[in-house]
This record gives sequence, C-alpha cells and structure tokens, in this order.
Amino acid sequence: MSDGRPAPARPDAVVTVGQARFTVLTSRLIRMEWHPQATFVDERTQRVVARDFGATPEFTVTREGNGSDAVTIRTEHLLLRYAGGEFSASTLQVTLIKGASDDHYASWSHGTTYPQDLPFRGNLRGTARTLDEVDGATELEPGILATFGFAVLEDSGTVLLTADGWVGARPAVPAGSAPAEDLYLFGHGRDFRGALRDYHLLTGAQPLVPRYVLGNWWSRYKAYHQEEYLELMDTFEGKGIPLSVAVIDMDWHLVDIDPEIGTGWTGYTWNRDLFPDHRAFLAELHRRGLAVTLNVHPADGIRRHEERYPQMARAVGVDPESGDQIPFDVTSREFVDAYLREIHHPLEAEGVDFWWLDWQSGGVTSIPGLDPLWMLNHIHYLDSGRERRAGSGSGAARRPLTFSRYAGIGSHRYPIGFSGDTIITWESLDFQPEFTATAANVGYGWWSHDVGGHMFGGRDVQMAVRWFQLGVFSPINRLHSSVSPFTGKEPWTFGPRAESAMTDILRLRHALVPALYTAAWAAHREGVSVIRPMYHDHPRTPGAFSVPNQAMVGEHLLLAPITTPEHPTAHIASVTAWLPPGDWVDVFTGHRHRGGAQGRHVVLHRGLEGYPVLARAGSVLPLQPDVMAPVAERPETLVLRAVPGTATSRLVEDDGGAAPSRLVEDDGGAAPSPEVTVFSQTFTTRDGVGDLVLSCAPGQGEGELPSAGGRRRILLDVVGAVSLDGARVHAGGQVRQIAVVPSADQEDEVARQLAPALRLDLGEIDLAAGFEVRLSGLRARERDAVGEAFDVLHHAEIAFTAKEEAWAAVRERTGLEVVQELARVDVPEVLRGALVERVAALPAW
Repeated sequence: MSDGRPAPARPDAVVTVGQARFTVLTSRLIRMEWHPQATFVDERTQRVVARDFGATPEFTVTREGNGSDAVTIRTEHLLLRYAGGEFSASTLQVTLIKGASDDHYASWSHGTTYPQDLPFRGNLRGTARTLDEVDGATELEPGILATFGFAVLEDSGTVLLTADGWVGARPAVPAGSAPAEDLYLFGHGRDFRGALRDYHLLTGAQPLVPRYVLGNWWSRYKAYHQEEYLELMDTFEGKGIPLSVAVIDMDWHLVDIDPEIGTGWTGYTWNRDLFPDHRAFLAELHRRGLAVTLNVHPADGIRRHEERYPQMARAVGVDPESGDQIPFDVTSREFVDAYLREIHHPLEAEGVDFWWLDWQSGGVTSIPGLDPLWMLNHIHYLDSGRERRAGSGSGAARRPLTFSRYAGIGSHRYPIGFSGDTIITWESLDFQPEFTATAANVGYGWWSHDVGGHMFGGRDVQMAVRWFQLGVFSPINRLHSSVSPFTGKEPWTFGPRAESAMTDILRLRHALVPALYTAAWAAHREGVSVIRPMYHDHPRTPGAFSVPNQAMVGEHLLLAPITTPEHPTAHIASVTAWLPPGDWVDVFTGHRHRGGAQGRHVVLHRGLEGYPVLARAGSVLPLQPDVMAPVAERPETLVLRAVPGTATSRLVEDDGGAAPSRLVEDDGGAAPSPEVTVFSQTFTTRDGVGDLVLSCAPGQGEGELPSAGGRRRILLDVVGAVSLDGARVHAGGQVRQIAVVPSADQEDEVARQLAPALRLDLGEIDLAAGFEVRLSGLRARERDAVGEAFDVLHHAEIAFTAKEEAWAAVRERTGLEVVQELARVDVPEVLRGALVERVAALPAW
C-alpha cells in the first residue's frame, strides 16, 4: 500500500536524453517519459507505487551523437528506438525481439491504433467504472495484456502521492507546449503471468481481505426497521442459510430532511424511527456473527440537520450557529481529517465495521487529474487500517477494507469493488462472468455484483437461481435488490424448488471458504486473481480465448457458468466450455472429462439444480464441513476433498489478525506472511484398481511459513471411490489404520451436495507436523448412466413415445451406436446432447 514515499527507479536503470527519459524496469517493462522542460517524476502516483524492482536488468544503450537525441535501448526482450523530439509514431517505437506472438504486429509505435477483433486479435481489456443501469454488456477499458504481446499503461495525467502521504498535481507544462507523457510499455508477449507480476510490482499488490467477506452478504435497498432486520437474519439462520456480512443501505440515516438544505441522499445521522437503539442493533448483528457495513453518499457534505454538525463545523472553522452547509471537499486536508475523525470514527466506535461508499457524483476536483472517487477510496482504505477496537463480534480482523466503485488502474489496492445497480435480465447475468474474469487483466480481483440484479427487468425464477449459482463462484457473493417489494432475493420467495437450490448453493459457499481464502492469499502474494480468464493459464492456446465467460476459480476449479435460459420443454440448459489439457472432474456429479493433450471444447448440459464446475484431477480442495460456523475463524474440522490424480495443492491460513502474527519484511515494512500447507497427491491404477498417496508438508516457498500448529480433525474424501483394501496414515512418527466413515454418518454439506466420495477419518492431526496417507486397492463407484439418462428424460415435457425411443437407445446400445440411434429420435437437441453427455461421461478412473 502506498504511503507517499518517493519511488525512484534504480539510477543505473535510467537513460535520459534531451526532454525524454527511459527507465528499464525489467527486460520487458520500460517506462517512457517526455516533458517539455525535462521535469520528470520520481514520486509515487495514483497508479504507480514502486519503480525499483531489485537488480537492474541487462541492457545496452546506443546514442547517435552529433548533438542528436536519438537513442536505441536493447534488452533481452525489447528494442526501443527514439529519434528525439516529442513522442510520436515516427519518433518512438518498441519491437519485441523475443516472445513476439503476432506475425503482423511485433512492434509498438506511439499513438498507433491496433486491430481490436477479439478473441482473435486485440487488447484483452480490463474493467469499467460501473455497471449502473447497464442491461447486458458495456465497454471495458484497455488493459495491460494483448494478443500482440504488448500494451501501454498511461500514467500521464494522474496525481502524485506526496512525501507526507497526501496528493498533489504533476509538474506544470508551459502554455503552448505539448503535454507531458508518462507511459509504461509492457512487452511480455504471451507471458501474461509475467506481465501481471510486473504490473503488481509497479502498481502494488492486491490487499489481503478479511476472511469474513468470503461468506454470503445480505443487502437490500429497503427501509428496514431494526427489529425487522434482526428477525430476517434469524429467519436465514433458522432455514440453515449462513450469512457473514449485513449490509444496511441508505435508509439507516435520515432521508426526509428540510428541502431548503437539499435531499436526504447524503446522511450520517441514524433514523431513530427505524433504529430506536442502533447500538443494540449493531451489537445484535455482531452477536449473530455478522460484520456490518453502512451505505453513504458523501457528495452533499455535512449539513445542519446532522447530529454531529456542531463538532464538524468547529473542526473546519464554521460557526455552528450559522447552520451553513459544510461542502464536501476531498482535496482539503482540513475537511478530510474532520470528516473522518468527527463523522466516521464515532459511528465505527458504535460498531460499523466498514463503509459502502456509494459515490455517483462526477469525477472532477480542484486538483487536475484527481478523481474524487479515487480519493475517497484512498483515504477511507488507509483510514480503515488504523489502530482501533475490534468492533465486529464475528471475530473478523481489522484489515483495511472499503466497498466502492472502480476508479481506474491502481484501484485494485482498495478492495472491494461495487459494480453498481444492474438491470435484472438474462443479458446482465450473461455479461457478469466475463466482466469479472476480465478485470483480472488489471489486477482488479474483488468485484462484488448485485447478485440477482438490482432493478427493472422482470421476475424469472430460473434466472434468479442461475445468478445465485454464479454468485457463489464469484469473488464476493452479495445478494441485493432494489426497494421494490417484488425484487427481494430471499430464497423462500421463489417457490420450493428454487428455494432448495438457492439454499444448497449458499450453504456450499461457506463450505468453500478455506479454498477461497487460499485463493485470496494467492491474489495478494502472487497477483493471481481469485477469478481469472482461461488464457492467464493457457496464453498460447486458441481455445482459452474462445470462452470469455469461463474462468478458473482459485487453484484448481474451472467455472463454465450457465447464463441462458433452459429449453422450455427439455428443462435443460447448456454451455459450451473449453477444457484445458488433462482430466477434469465435475465437482457435483463426479463425471470425468478429458481435455486431452491440447484441450478441447465440450457442451455441458444441466438441469436447474446442476452447475458446471470442474476440478482438476489430482487436486485437493480444502473445505469447511460446518457451514453455519463463523467463516472468520479457521474451521475446527477440515475436509480435504481429493480428486484422484497427480498434482499439488495448497491450504493457506493465518491467525485472522489485522496483520497475521507471523511477519516478514516486505518493501521495508512488516507484511503478513501466510501459514502454508502443501498437499501432494500421486495416483496410479492397474486393472482399474487405484493406489493413492497423499502427503501433507509445511510450505517451503519464499515468505511461506508452516501452519501455526494445533491439532484438528481431518476428514479425507476420495472422489469417485466406493471401497478400498487398505488405508493408513503416517503422522507424528506413528503409523495407524484409518477408518472409513459410513455414508449414514456423513451429514455435512460437503458430503451431501458434492460428488459421491469415500470418506476417511484421519483423526486429530497437526498440519504443521505434516502427514502421509497411503490408500491401496481403491475401487471406483460404478456409474449409473442409464439411471441418469432416465432422470433427464423423466423431467422433459415431451411426447412419451419420444421418451421411450430415447430410453431404449440408451438402455440397449453402447458407444457410437447410442449417438447414432439418438440422432434419429425426435427430441430437442439440448436433450439429445444431455443424454449423450451422461452416457459418454467417464468414471472416476
């Protein structure tokens, strides 16, 4: 996180010539500056917080001499040519001499426009400020990744972060001169991971979010009475639906105010009619294990009706008796200091955990280039990390946190993002997965959408279920709706079938928290966003670019969301997915799909309760079996869900503190260090019988520390297995046999919702000490493809004769004959595809 200190590059990385300066940050990242008076910037900026990445990369400089400013800079990967004078296409070019990925576009020239025809060619884009009132897709800003292998980050117009941590304007340019330029050329070819590593070194890491934000959020624009809200929270709990964050929209404060002083959109005084005892209300939410955020629209400043107007007025030199409005001025240190100290801090002391900054009031301030939204995010995020009492009864950490809209490149340093008030349509649902994944191209990994949509549109139960399912596999899962009495997202208002599906998926979200928190650490330490496009992992494979809605979730999960309606009579929806090389196992059904050596496209078909999420073979998914337990705390019992194969996985935890108790030095300051456990799985088969070895060891990577210790009950689920010959665990210097847990005793959400698995009870184990499990003679559960096909046909509303013909084809034929026979049966194409998928799906091994 930027603290305002200067951020010069290493002196030996800088080449100055005339009015231009070039800095070789890495062999693939070059800074290019031009100023008419050669006044260059070494301060941190709104977007860039570091320029010294360690050792200077090797490069050569060739100058023409004879008074010319022409220069050539050559690194291992790039060749920069500058002819002198203002930057233009004729004076400044950079060529990829290694790692070029497009035969026709291997060079970048200043000011040149390049083709934009994705998925084949173009900039892979970043994200957008908001989805407010967007129905479907919206234009996305350029990002730092491109199929060409080069892209430019523009930093010319941003503000500086001064030595005392405030903001200031850049050096002025004389009237009549060309504007100054400050550009960063990313020339990483198709090494997208490398580009993102350099990007996060330059612009800052994604912060580590508090663990509690990974649970389910409840949010609604509605004038709740405090008792009504608490009763609603109790209803959720009574129905077994876990929540971790309570969002109170703007009606928490006074909104019906004297029109002589404006509207009630901005407010900081509790509405006593709705919240007669707000302190008790906040305490009750905390007692229920919920963190609390309040919505604020700060644009109208502080007016005379606010309870703390006198204190605020005195703080900024206004006579409290005057009743004069105190304008909102985010460029005034006097105002900002008083605004935080006199308005926000007292509310936080009463139990507000973080703020929902709902800014919709323009982007202009008195400081050139300063966006008030960015400044709001900046000051609130820094302020939220100050030393203060714990506040939340959920045991949540006091890590810096805010909840606001996106304000351009660098905004990833201020999670969490609020994407705005979307329209309730299939088109909006269909765009959100792409919007979320593509944001990872600029490191913006913590979008929070209005799950279910905010307003307008119409009631569609099927769409609501699909939106809930997408939300559970999104970075943040926040259920939200408008004030309309018809748009609420309470699951029990959608009918029994939808309620069951919604309840199940919301419960699964809390089971996933250990895996999601592991992914949050990867985002923080490695720049690998929790949700990322497929081409981040497979940058040279065309198939990875063909599925913009598809994404990887964490280490090993593949999400292919269903965002279109099901067939009206088959009651099946489908999605075309791209499977990377290797084997992938459906987390809900246990069906195995082969990606082959190069990857392949498949069409996946699901009924309303099904959702296409696949796990990489060999992965180990850490899960929390007690979904009603507080997600802010590490679980007392941990389920390790192993998908047979050969791979390595991680579990990352910490002590939950504002900075986890184990610290390492990072960039001159204390930074949290994770407690890492590494799971290595090997799986071999002979004549259909498998042997599996799972080893657990402390992490050995840089900055990693082993688990803090402490014995916990560990359950091991082997997906697809039904029996075994032998099972033993090596732990604490002892070897002992492992018991199989009968299916009747598996009552947790992991066992109930996910694919059938053989459960083994490893007993109490200290992860910090490591262990090894050896399983021999594993036998796969037999697939009932015929039964699955019957279920698909049974729910279809088509002619019985067509069902019977299709059923006969599945029962009486195998292999290609099934496909050929089904081709002649008069059933909807999506139903035929669903039958073929079930018949062709592979067993666990």
